[in-house]
Amino acid sequence: MTATMGARANEPPSARTAGVSVEVTITFDDFYHAHFGSVTAQLCAYTGDLGHAQDLAQEAFYRALARWDRLVRYDDPVAWVRRVAWNLARSRWRRLRTARNHLLRQRPTDAEVAGPNPDRVAIDAALAQLPATHRRAVILHYLADLSVSEIAAQEGVAEGTVKSWLHRGRTALAGLLDENTEGVCDV
Repeated sequence: MTATMGARANEPPSARTAGVSVEVTITFDDFYHAHFGSVTAQLCAYTGDLGHAQDLAQEAFYRALARWDRLVRYDDPVAWVRRVAWNLARSRWRRLRTARNHLLRQRPTDAEVAGPNPDRVAIDAALAQLPATHRRAVILHYLADLSVSEIAAQEGVAEGTVKSWLHRGRTALAGLLDENTEGVCDV
């Protein structure tokens, strides 16, 4: 299929002979290759997602191909493709907004979760400063309620090693949390 179009933005210029415009015949494939990049770039700037912009542009060009016999006669077929692509993007935003509003209406308003208390933040920060082996041993022992032998089996080390990790982890945590180390007991 071919189209005759005058010069437009982002398309090959028409040949001019002595001030008279000579129409350029373009196939849909040429039209697609000439404009897909610019339409995608515009949609990417609008949506902020290149993959989604490419999908929207592809859908718009697919719809243009289905109507190419009519679009061929338009002054600016790329304007039609651009309009369709932007409409598809806006429709997606509307669907997402409607879905979000529906979800917000379904949730109770008093179900807000309180943030972590200062003690939890301090413990998380202190745990993050421990060596990985000590941190795993402390977490597995105190949060997962695993015994020393279970931790040793999971980590593939001797029970004495796990006891050492726990002792060193507790001692380091006590120092990091500015606690008195006298109350720290061994396993």
